[in-house]
Amino acid sequence: MTKKLVLGAVAYDPKVVTIWDGFVRHFEENGLPFDYVLFTNYEKQVEAHFDGLVDVAWNSPLAWIESVALAARLGRTATAIAMRDTDRDLTTAIVTRADGPQTLQDLEGLRVGFGAADSPQATLIPRGFLLGQGVSTATLASSVMFDVLVGKHGDHIGGERDAAKALMRREVDVACVLDANVALFAAEGTWPSGAIRVLARTPPYDHCNFTVLDGAPADLVGRFRELLLAMRYDDPAVRPLLDMEGLKAWVPGRTEGYSLLEAAVGRFGSIEGWLAATSASRAP
Repeated sequence: MTKKLVLGAVAYDPKVVTIWDGFVRHFEENGLPFDYVLFTNYEKQVEAHFDGLVDVAWNSPLAWIESVALAARLGRTATAIAMRDTDRDLTTAIVTRADGPQTLQDLEGLRVGFGAADSPQATLIPRGFLLGQGVSTATLASSVMFDVLVGKHGDHIGGERDAAKALMRREVDVACVLDANVALFAAEGTWPSGAIRVLARTPPYDHCNFTVLDGAPADLVGRFRELLLAMRYDDPAVRPLLDMEGLKAWVPGRTEGYSLLEAAVGRFGSIEGWLAATSASRAP
């Protein structure tokens, strides 16, 4: 039987099946035997990757941090081989109502709305950013978490949308949302035009990547990466797939854009319990 390259992805939305079915056709038409497995959450995907059930993982930024940390404990290596052009240099907006606080220093005693607890863009990174800007731990301790679909690392943006709605209902005083969602939420009517303003933005950071571990089939991984980077947005055969996945081009993976998340994960101990249990179960 011909060896197939197997990718792992998390089913955060029904469109994920349509997207990866399309990629199966594209890769196989270009000579790469390919299949995929869907997971309900990123932790199970990372564990399956280390168990050899998938060759490549389409990882959230937190799943990348988990993979690097687990690899270090097990004496293995994880590599980011590719990412979307839209995965680079994202920012999170700290948004308030038009009549809300004027500066971050005005947040003391107010309510901060975050997304899901494991969302890099709507919780972990902005929480670390606010602490670094002098917002007290007491204020953050009284924040409101919109814990939608934990395990999917905020890919569904449901928690961000709930935080935005809560801001309009005056249940929170600021909301932390991906900068691109500021315009999206205005367009869909979550908040009216002119009703909000951006109080601050985090420094830029990177998002998802394709992760491989040492021991992955080098020839298949190499062909996979080659085909990804060769996709062109003006190609009518692949453009619908790129549109559904939210990119114009695949670009080489880089890792320097994860420093903000690494710092936040270290500061909040966000993965320590999972990491200890998972590495112990795989120890020789």
